[in-house]
Parts: sequence; C-alpha cells; structure tokens
Amino acid sequence: MSNTSERIAARRREFKRLHEAGCFVLPNPWDAGSARYLQSLGFQALATTSSGFAWSQGLPDGRLSRAQVLAHLRDMVAATDLPINADFESGYAADPQGVAESVRLAVATGVAGLSIEDSTGDAARPIRDIGDAVARIRAARRAIDETGGDTLLVGRAENFFLGRPDLADTLQRLQAYAEAGADCLYAPGIRTPEEIAAIVAAVAPKPINLLVGSASPLTLQDIAALGVRRVSIGGGLARAAWGGLMRAASLVATEGRFDGLADAASGQALDDLMG
Repeated sequence: MSNTSERIAARRREFKRLHEAGCFVLPNPWDAGSARYLQSLGFQALATTSSGFAWSQGLPDGRLSRAQVLAHLRDMVAATDLPINADFESGYAADPQGVAESVRLAVATGVAGLSIEDSTGDAARPIRDIGDAVARIRAARRAIDETGGDTLLVGRAENFFLGRPDLADTLQRLQAYAEAGADCLYAPGIRTPEEIAAIVAAVAPKPINLLVGSASPLTLQDIAALGVRRVSIGGGLARAAWGGLMRAASLVATEGRFDGLADAASGQALDDLMG
C-alpha cells in the first residue's frame, strides 16, 4: 500500500470511529483556505458544501458538473490532514447505475464519506419516489463495497429542506435508506427537539447527522443530549463569509465608507496560517 493509500485509509478509519460515540461538529469549508483554517481550530473532520463551492464558482447551488465536483473533492482531500465528507448531492446521475459510477469516482478522490440525497432538482417533482431513492442508495452501497467498503455512506431525506415537512414520510425514508446500506442518516431542515428525537429513535443505533445552518436556540450540548452523533453547518459558514463581504462592499458602493473593513482578518495571520 502506498503512503497516500495508507493516509486515506487512516482518515476513513478515524472518520468511522467518530461516528461510534459522542457528538462532533462537521463544519463545511468551500475551498482549501477555509478548510485549512477550520483544521487549525481543532475540528476533527470536515465536509464539503455544494452551495458554498457553487457560489465560489459564480454558480447557483445544483449547477456544478460531476467533473467540477470531483476536482473539488480532490482539492479538499489534499488541503488538510482531516477526513472529508463529500456533499455529493443526488449522485450526478439519472439512474442507479450512473450513481454507482459516480460513487466509484468519488471514492477514488480519497473522501472518507459521501452523501446521496433523494432530491431530483425538478421543481415539479422535487423528491424521488421512495423505491427509486432506495435503489440509488443500494447502488451507492454496492459501489463502495466494491472499492473496499471503508467509505462511509450517508442517506439524505430532503423533505423538510424542500418545504415538505412530512415527518412520517421522512422517518420511512430514513429507515429504508438505513436498510439499503446507509451508514449514517440525514434529514436537513429538521429543527425541533421533538423532530430530532423522533429521527434518532427511528434509525437507532445508526448515527444521525443534524444540519444547523443558521442561528439556533439549541447548543451543541442540547443536540448531543438528543442522541445526535454529528452536526454539520452546510452552507452556513459560506453564507456568513458572503454576508461580511456584502456588508463591507455595500458600504463602499453606496456610502463611500470603509467601516466594513474594521473586522477584516489580519493579512499576516492568514499568511501564517497558509504558510
């Protein structure tokens, strides 16, 4: 086994270990620099964000090609020493066979985990039929197993995220994805303690990922007490960075004022971090 292969295998082992007990935060950088900064804060693993990366490329979320995403995953894996979980959207394919091919390509980038969601990208029919979604999870599972099986698979139910807050259907989907081979389950958009607890119970003992992409009354301690294993931030950090840029630039453009630069990071600190 080459040194690179050994490093990737070690990261995947560590990533799986993190899911065995406790609760950890999986923040979402959108480029190599933000990844390196998050590593410097002591986070144990990172996840990509489809939205954050898309915005950095001047595109709306969901418009990146598979080739662009795979290149981004390679860059992110190389950027730090931490395990990387890939936001792999719906697998960049129309059918389960295509999902399997995409997953094999994603595993080859060195990611420690990847998610497959059940959204379609079609506003008229935003969520896949459960049978179709399950077939895609099974295809992803087989593709991972064929590569050695050490990449963690996350099954995502997008009901709440797409404005369809049907808890019963969400629970049914997550249970089906768990049975189809997902190692970790994720329903972005759930927020209340009651919803969170119901999802944790529905798929136990498999771990749950909770999205906290905006200000929340729940603390990490509260979330851990509900039985959540990991917390991701999605595009939240990218949006926070864009918020700072937009406020500072808007003041210059509209009022000729530079007050928005008062909270800018130190250039020397950034050079030291990236050096």
